[in-house]
Amino acid sequence: MSLVLGAALGLGLLLVAAPLLWPRRVEQRPGSSALLEQLRGELALAGLGSVPVPVVAIVCVILSAVTGALVHAVFAIPFLTITGAVLGALLVPFVVRGRATRRRAANRAVWPDVVDHLVASVRAGMSLPESVGALAELGPAPTRAAFSSFEREYRRTGNFSACLDGLKSELADPVADRIIETLRMAREVGGSDVTAVLRGLAGYLREDAALRAEVVARQSWIRNAARLGVAAPWLLLVVLASRHEAIAAYDSAAGAALILVGLGITLIAYRSMIALGRLPEERRWFT
Repeated sequence: MSLVLGAALGLGLLLVAAPLLWPRRVEQRPGSSALLEQLRGELALAGLGSVPVPVVAIVCVILSAVTGALVHAVFAIPFLTITGAVLGALLVPFVVRGRATRRRAANRAVWPDVVDHLVASVRAGMSLPESVGALAELGPAPTRAAFSSFEREYRRTGNFSACLDGLKSELADPVADRIIETLRMAREVGGSDVTAVLRGLAGYLREDAALRAEVVARQSWIRNAARLGVAAPWLLLVVLASRHEAIAAYDSAAGAALILVGLGITLIAYRSMIALGRLPEERRWFT
């Protein structure tokens, strides 16, 4: 009997000390995983969600090699060749992010219409899954493909929560996350205020979209002038590359230092301009 009690006591002490001895590591995501998730979100928002991340990496490597070869053929300066290769590798992330930003801005104008369709469907007596699935035909054109995928998946599985998760991954938009989580809460908890909440959300989204459009319109000419100012010195460098003595002057330690300092100042000035003119973006919900 004493042996059984001693074993039970030892097992209890082991279970008490288990969280300290073997802490859970699933919650701590490494930086690489967070970066991959962010990249997948950008690809999904840019309409390239079906493109695997390794394919993007391969394209970056190919563009880096091609850009480096072209710069070396024009300038024949090793430092500029390395710089061109690095910029070529960064071209795909810049294009993806720019496309995602433009698509996010375009979707910002259609989300109030999506919410209006949901409110109309719910008030007409349709269930929440039917209301969301109806957006495949009644919703705005930029979002119909995602809601069509939701409708097919829901007909196949009947799991509303899992289908909402897939819809969030495909839309990859903070506003869509807010709408989807509101629908999920209404589905799981219930309540008669879902239409009032959705109408209030639609009004807020319209006001936010109008304010952002006004600010962007006021900033557009300043941003374009800044981009032209950033690009002008490097266009001048390309023109000077047609003269052999200019290339010989830059193919030295002083020339490389001058190009390096100019590149650093250009990057700092451009990033500062973008940071000063950037409007705050909402973060995604429960991703």
